[in-house]
Amino acid sequence: MAQIIGIGAADTSNATTVYDPTCGSGSLLLKVGDEAHAKVTLYGQEKDAATSGLARMNMILHDNPTALIKQGNTLANPLFTSDDGQLKTFDYVVANPPFSDKRWGTGIDPLNDPHRRFHDFGTPPDKQGDYAYLLHIVRSLKSTGKGACILPHGVLFRGNAEADIRKNLIRKGYIKGIIGLPANLFYGTGIPACIIVIDKENAHTRKGIFMIDASSGYIKDGNKNRLRDMDIHRIVDVFNKRLEVAKYSRMVGALEIEKNEFNLNIPRYIDSQQAEDIQDIEGHLKGGIPSADVDALRPYWDVCPQLRQTLFKANRPGYCRGLAGNGRNVG
Repeated sequence: MAQIIGIGAADTSNATTVYDPTCGSGSLLLKVGDEAHAKVTLYGQEKDAATSGLARMNMILHDNPTALIKQGNTLANPLFTSDDGQLKTFDYVVANPPFSDKRWGTGIDPLNDPHRRFHDFGTPPDKQGDYAYLLHIVRSLKSTGKGACILPHGVLFRGNAEADIRKNLIRKGYIKGIIGLPANLFYGTGIPACIIVIDKENAHTRKGIFMIDASSGYIKDGNKNRLRDMDIHRIVDVFNKRLEVAKYSRMVGALEIEKNEFNLNIPRYIDSQQAEDIQDIEGHLKGGIPSADVDALRPYWDVCPQLRQTLFKANRPGYCRGLAGNGRNVG
């Protein structure tokens, strides 16, 4: 996520702030910090006391002794606030919060939230806390801030209160991109996830959302799936360069999203299905190569007009046979 939010290409300094509201042991914060050219200032909050202690230790061990890690429930009691009691805002925010937290509302009165995290966009469902964390991130970003959050794929299409929140975020222009990830990627859950990229800078001019379907790019690693270096490189390269790749990525306009009632389910916009490998029974029984298969290679024949005649010769109607380098028949 560090490469996706663009901190590596930004003009950073010690005054640049990075925040993780559910920082765990701090690994994501450290990765973002390592990506920056300058020694940025790291902030994190973690609910579990033992894990927050581990995060502090990791900051020291990885040469970030000035990082500030606090322990507490981020949603019920956010501990990074300004002098006037409002949420402190940051240049970059990243998070991998607990999926579908059913107890997110414990200790919170969302309708009277003093930090107004749910005032502009809506209140998440009682038993579905994914948007609570995302809205906390939105509220914790500066006016030019950028963030990324890993959430279950369901946040892209679930209805009712979540649909209203999603619509309001899209209309505000805050969602810059969505990256669909493979299933069974994270420990503790086998459901597919996605990365939602938030960018407040020039949000009012945003005319669409860049989407990537990276759900098929992985390798099996024991009983889990794992992104390979090549998969990560492709995601980062395509996202940062806004490359439109067939069956993988495209820029989806705001009007198209509105026509789909603000449903962001990636398969609605990117058809990643591979063409079925059709078997030719007659070819198997009688031999020969179906002419349709050879015709499908037309881009090669257009580039090398004589190549088809060199490689193939007519057999019977609808079929041909291949020629070896010495002219002998094959196939």
